[in-house]
Amino acid sequence: MRPVVSAPCAVVLSAIAGLVTASAAYAQAPAAPSASTAPAPPAYSSSFARDARVFELRTYYANPGKLEALNTRFREHTNALFQKHGMTLVAYWMPVAPPAEGTGGTLIYVLAYPSVDAREAAWKAFGSDPDWIAARDASEKDGKLVAKVDSVLMAPTDYSPLK
Repeated sequence: MRPVVSAPCAVVLSAIAGLVTASAAYAQAPAAPSASTAPAPPAYSSSFARDARVFELRTYYANPGKLEALNTRFREHTNALFQKHGMTLVAYWMPVAPPAEGTGGTLIYVLAYPSVDAREAAWKAFGSDPDWIAARDASEKDGKLVAKVDSVLMAPTDYSPLK
């Protein structure tokens, strides 16, 4: 049984600005969409940044014994396919603490998109890509790698250094 944890999510979100700002990948990331193509910020708060990308925080809970196979699949296949379909790779993490006994470990990552619509289109194309289907099927010949996926779509605040 995995403990319920909300603090790591807050730590990851806090770390994103510092880690990504310093990374070379961030320096090469595409600029925010132009005002003519960017979606309006969500209406429930005036603190959302205008003309900013949309970010997705994804947490994968690996099945026992499958974390390294999951990392290999990302390293050798998934990342290139994400980029092929217009997803911007922001950062990837694993908790410093080892996984609890009987669990498979956790992979946490952030992707960026020009808009929510672009995200939907990218995941649809990714999910039906024959190269992805082949990589997934080959990597799961001895069982599924991921037990559970959590996903949170996020938009930056107007005071965020990362947009």
